[in-house]
Amino acid sequence: MRRPSACNTCRARRRKCNYPTTGDSSVCEYCSARGLSCIQAPPEGGFYAQRQARQEAASSQALSSAQPCHERITRDHQTPHVAAALPQISLRLHLVGLYFDYIHDQFHSMFHRPSFTQDVANDRTPAILLFAIFALSSRFSDDPLYAGIDPKDRGEGYRATAENLLNIRDITPITVQACILLGAYAAASGDTDVENLYYGLAGRICLALDLPNRPVASLLERELNIRVWWTICMVDVWSSTAVRLPPIMPTSSNAPLPIDEIPFSSMSTDIISSFINNPATHQTPLLAEMIKLNRLLAKIVELNSRCVSEHLEGQSLELAVQELSRELRHWLESLPSHMRDTPDNFQWFASRGLGRFFAAVYLGYYHYGQLLNYQFLGAEASTIPSVYAEDCKHHAIGLCEIVYRSFATPGSEALYSAVSHILVIASTVQIHTLLFSGDERQIRQAKSRLERNFEILLQLRSYWPSVDSAMSRLRAFHQTCLRSKETSFVLDRWLLRFLVQFAPHMELEPRDNDPDYQALLALSKQSPLSTHSGTDLVG
Repeated sequence: MRRPSACNTCRARRRKCNYPTTGDSSVCEYCSARGLSCIQAPPEGGFYAQRQARQEAASSQALSSAQPCHERITRDHQTPHVAAALPQISLRLHLVGLYFDYIHDQFHSMFHRPSFTQDVANDRTPAILLFAIFALSSRFSDDPLYAGIDPKDRGEGYRATAENLLNIRDITPITVQACILLGAYAAASGDTDVENLYYGLAGRICLALDLPNRPVASLLERELNIRVWWTICMVDVWSSTAVRLPPIMPTSSNAPLPIDEIPFSSMSTDIISSFINNPATHQTPLLAEMIKLNRLLAKIVELNSRCVSEHLEGQSLELAVQELSRELRHWLESLPSHMRDTPDNFQWFASRGLGRFFAAVYLGYYHYGQLLNYQFLGAEASTIPSVYAEDCKHHAIGLCEIVYRSFATPGSEALYSAVSHILVIASTVQIHTLLFSGDERQIRQAKSRLERNFEILLQLRSYWPSVDSAMSRLRAFHQTCLRSKETSFVLDRWLLRFLVQFAPHMELEPRDNDPDYQALLALSKQSPLSTHSGTDLVG
């Protein structure tokens, strides 16, 4: 075997090195004379050099041709950087299909399913995207590979490998997509700081590339760039809010809105696509409508923050709420009739594989409406018109109903992690009805919704770590209602965080308006919302 030219110790000191050629000594003459330990370099072309070459190759897109996986994905969170090999093509297609079914168009919208699936089948997809996708989708798999592994743990090996492959010097749309996927994984795990860092990096690269105006080879590539741009603009709103940092993306953009979903699904990589001259008879601009709603979310979050910091009240508060209420109402009234939230329309979209997308749009609409009006649940009727409180209840009920409809429609179940957060807030509105309504019918309906919501939260909990935090916040809110129902719905800093942030461990933070609120410290050890009658709000 060829000897190395110098030991590491000598090389570091730029000394001539003479390795011993006979005897048992493993120290060169220079190191031995000076009492130094001799760290010999590995032989050139040996195992370590080959391993280094493999690692360098793995960081490129060529890793998509890696060997199939014959071992289970690690569950050891103490060693999160153990690499996972790409599975066989059949399992890749299975996991990619689950991603498009349960994740895409709900967390984000930035791929074209037909062409992306074809690239996966032909082994042309960048490995970093596949690993990041598998990190999200493997929790829904029934493949024997994952038997006995908690669905919430299955993505860790894939996530770690995707992070190892991430190269921030690769200023390309692929890096943007990878950051969005990894940010979504962090969000679903409750790691809001990590999520914000990934989305921030994706946003900076988008801005550096001027992604909507980037030269492209086809109309499909241009449309994908537009969708990635708007995805970042949307996630930036609630991600920056969650960590109380300024947003990365501009508040206004001249980028065109995405095209309708059904024509988009039929696009090809050809320069000219047939959909341009043959538009669909039914408009289906689901992503475009989601973007419009997201602009309103930014305004609503800003208003709620001002209400806390500036103590807005009276006419100034009412005028601000009226303006945003008009904008929400205008959005709804501007929709074509076939895009309204009705059972028949939902079924129409569901029959075309767009049921979850349709549900996600209206989950946004109803959630933003309840956010806008939530503070009026705690206002005295003599100081503010009760119409705002009723509007909040209306939106919360609509939110619950669209979730129930999605779960009642096969193939349309809304199972993405953010559902838990918005469903918890809608549940607190039902708690308000239980506390203050004198109408027995309303009370029965609110109790029924709370029970159904809790069942759905338990189902979501089996997939997403962040649901534990959402349920913990619900327990915290439940307990403060038991102690002081008169102040439970007053908009303070604690309640503002409850509404707009995916903040974990809020049960450890006493509310500002209740200094004696110590019961929260033990809530995380209690079972959530039991069905015990009497003091319990659900029973």
